[in-house]
Amino acid sequence: MDTLTTAAAQGAEVLVAPPADMKNRNKLELCKEDKIFYSVINVLMILFVIIILYPLIYVVSCSFSSGTAVGAGRVIFFPVDFSVKGYEMMLSYRQVWTGYANTVFYTVVGTALNIVLTTLVAYPLSRRKMQWKSFYLLIFMIPMWFGGGLIPNYILATNLGLVNTRWALIFGQGTISIYNMIIMRTYFQNSIPYELFEAAKVDGISDFQYLIDIVIPLSKAIFAVITLYYAVAHWNSYFDAMLYLRNRDLYPLQLVLRDILSVGNIDLTQFADPEAIKELSGVRNSMNYALIVIGSLPLLIAYPFVQKFFEKGVMIGSVKG
Repeated sequence: MDTLTTAAAQGAEVLVAPPADMKNRNKLELCKEDKIFYSVINVLMILFVIIILYPLIYVVSCSFSSGTAVGAGRVIFFPVDFSVKGYEMMLSYRQVWTGYANTVFYTVVGTALNIVLTTLVAYPLSRRKMQWKSFYLLIFMIPMWFGGGLIPNYILATNLGLVNTRWALIFGQGTISIYNMIIMRTYFQNSIPYELFEAAKVDGISDFQYLIDIVIPLSKAIFAVITLYYAVAHWNSYFDAMLYLRNRDLYPLQLVLRDILSVGNIDLTQFADPEAIKELSGVRNSMNYALIVIGSLPLLIAYPFVQKFFEKGVMIGSVKG
C-alpha cells in the first residue's frame, strides 16, 4: 500500500509540475522591427530626460560655485570651487524675505478663494436637474474666447481701488479659471454616482451638507490637482505685480527675482550685513542662481507629493465609463 501511495504521489507531481521552460514560452518574442523601434524610443526618452534635467542641475551647481568660476564659464555639470556665499548674500537681503512672505500670502489666500468659488460654480453645473445649466455654462465659457484686454482691466482695478494693494494680485487674474472649473465639474459628474445623491436626499440631507460631507471627501484627488494649478499660477505671477504695485514692500518674490536678474536692480540698503556689500561684486553671478533656487524650491518640494493625484484627478474626470 505504501508503495502504491508513493507512486501515485510521484505521478501527481509529474502531472502538476510545469515544464522548466514554461516561463520562456510565455514571453512575447519581439521581431527585429519592434526591437529597433523600442531601442529608438529608449534613446529618445533618455535624451529628453537629459534635456529636462540638465538646466536644473546646472542652476543648482552654479548656485553652489564661486562667483569667479560661474563668471568664467567653468561650471558645466558639477559645482566648481564649492561655495555657499551666494545663498548667504541672498538670505541676508531683506527684500527676499519680504517677497517670500508676500508670495506666501498671495498664494494661500488667492488659492483658497479660487478653490471655494470654483467648487461653488462646478458643483451646481454638475447636477443633472439644474435648470438652464447649458445657458450658464455658455456664459462662463465666453471669457475663454473673448477678453476685455489689459487697459480695461487696469481701469477696472483703478476704479475699484485695487491698485497698489494686495488684493490687486488676488483678483488680478480673476477668481475662477474656467478651465479648472470644467475639469472639476466633469469629475463631479463622472466620478460620483447620482444614486449617492438620491440616497442622501432620502436621508434628509441638504444640498450644502451633501457637498461638504460627501462630495468634497470623495474628490480629494481633483482638489489636490486644482489646488496645485492655482498655487503655481499665484506663485509664479509677476506681471500683475509689475502692473498694479508701486510699493516695494508689497512685491512678490518673483518680481524681486525679476528686478535682480533682468534689471540688475539691487537695493544696497536691504542687506542686513554691511560687510556683504563689499563681497557683492565677487559673488554676484552665483547669487543670481541661488535666488532662482530659492524661488523655485517650495514648488519643487510640493510637486512630488501631488503628482500621484494627477492621473486619478484629471483622467477619471475626463473619461466616461
